[in-house]
Amino acid sequence: MKISTILDHIDSGHMALPEFQRGYVWNRDQVRGLFDSLYRRHPVGGLLVWATESKTAAHRGDGPLAAGVVKLLLDGQQRITTLYGVVRGKPPKFFDGNAQAFTSMRFHLEREVFAFYQPVKMQDDPLWIDVTELMQKGTRGLGEVVGRLSADPSSAAKVGEYVGRLSRLLGITDIDLHVEEVTGADKTLDIVVDIFNQVNSGGTKLSKGDLALAKICAEWPEARDRMKANLRAWAVADYHFNLDCSCVR
Repeated sequence: MKISTILDHIDSGHMALPEFQRGYVWNRDQVRGLFDSLYRRHPVGGLLVWATESKTAAHRGDGPLAAGVVKLLLDGQQRITTLYGVVRGKPPKFFDGNAQAFTSMRFHLEREVFAFYQPVKMQDDPLWIDVTELMQKGTRGLGEVVGRLSADPSSAAKVGEYVGRLSRLLGITDIDLHVEEVTGADKTLDIVVDIFNQVNSGGTKLSKGDLALAKICAEWPEARDRMKANLRAWAVADYHFNLDCSCVR
């Protein structure tokens, strides 16, 4: 399935995040690494989703689900959240984390590297391109960049080469990701949570607290929000804990 289609499915409510999933935990290095791999057309892994009826699906966030069968992300949340955040310029409705991890990313047309905006380093260099702005404007944005570079004597000679790189960057949303589905009437919530815990052993590894919370949320969908409310109340009394069941120093 094309990345652009996956993002559209999130907007339409045909793809969402199950309530038992943890929040967004990636950092900027991981965000850069994902986009570098996609730009170079390196494999980034597929997705695992749970195809289930929307009327019984406990999902994260306020966005309504589409009627009928929906796909809940079991594996690939961090990648898809990152892609949505950069391409759409905002977090998805199911987001729970620090959006600064994927905000203000730039791409250098000569060096072909991704980095996050640094005014002193980037403001006088026209070859640093705002990735989100380019993704949102599409071919119109490409034309604007080309026009700007063509008028700049320092970069005009290599505009043709830069156009190819801009097109490659825009083409990231046309990349196909393999989507594997967990489906069938026998796939109860408990079974799906067990599958989720087994497949999420790579990447940013789940802690024991993450695994325990996934189990709890399978039986009590509101658990995460209730726990966060209690954490905020305890913090006022100078008791600082997090959802990983550990004390924050």
